[in-house]
Amino acid sequence: MKEREFINIIKNTLNSKYIGDDCAYLPELGIVVTQDSLVEGVHFLREKIAPYELGFKSAAVNISDVCASGAEPKYMTSAISLPDNTDENFIKEFYKGMQDGAKGVEVIGGDITGADKIYISVTAIGTTAGRRIASRKNAKPGQKIIVSGNHGSSAAGLKLLLSGQDKNNKFIKAHIMPDVQLEFSKRIAAEIKEDYAMMDTSDGLMDALSAISSESGVMLEVDFDKIPHDKDLESFDDWEDLVLFGGEDYGLVAAANDAYGGTVIGKVLPGCGVKINYKNSSVIYSKEDVEKNLFKHFKE
Repeated sequence: MKEREFINIIKNTLNSKYIGDDCAYLPELGIVVTQDSLVEGVHFLREKIAPYELGFKSAAVNISDVCASGAEPKYMTSAISLPDNTDENFIKEFYKGMQDGAKGVEVIGGDITGADKIYISVTAIGTTAGRRIASRKNAKPGQKIIVSGNHGSSAAGLKLLLSGQDKNNKFIKAHIMPDVQLEFSKRIAAEIKEDYAMMDTSDGLMDALSAISSESGVMLEVDFDKIPHDKDLESFDDWEDLVLFGGEDYGLVAAANDAYGGTVIGKVLPGCGVKINYKNSSVIYSKEDVEKNLFKHFKE
């Protein structure tokens, strides 16, 4: 069974209007709320990541979701389950990393329990004051497609990390300690006057493009050569796939009328799917095409 099918079952079972975006937007409280988990052996390997780095990334992935909503990240709680052989230094370094990765967001509590391996679950809360909140459903024909952040670096870093490369490599750093797009999120959400769509690229650029296309009922046409990426990425044989389908870059993708400091890579059109224009060809990806190429946490 696919992860997205699980999400659809949950959404239909609960019949909640809040499920579907990176964050649940609660206008009556003036906040957004998100929760993400990292599981040893699924999202990270303990021997490949230091406790500080793990704490940093645990904070960053949740802040990215709040940024994708357009809200201002304010508070976080963390629940962590640990094996019996975990020492005090792990806890100290993990929470030092979380504090640094939080970028000024206050960690206000959480829970610690025992487990057979490391499980981390973080909840982040953002305030909507002075911000226009995004939704994947808001893309409209005529808008520009804008991105912030490089794409493909994290996936390249994971490949290098698993092959035993030195962790000082810039791609490995991009994978372990992602740079979330706080400034772009703040600018677009504070300045924009119309409804807009926005999503982070935690599961890959194509995943975000496809989700916005599907939820908004539009086609997104993208010029591949305009997608920001580190030029050194082109030394990888599969660099184009890394740019499009590589996950955990934590960039932002938006559909809006202006660029707001981001990079315009395409436009929103009537239709459905994602059209990628290369120098000499074009490929149209359906939602199913995209899902076949994405990383899946649950094996079928």
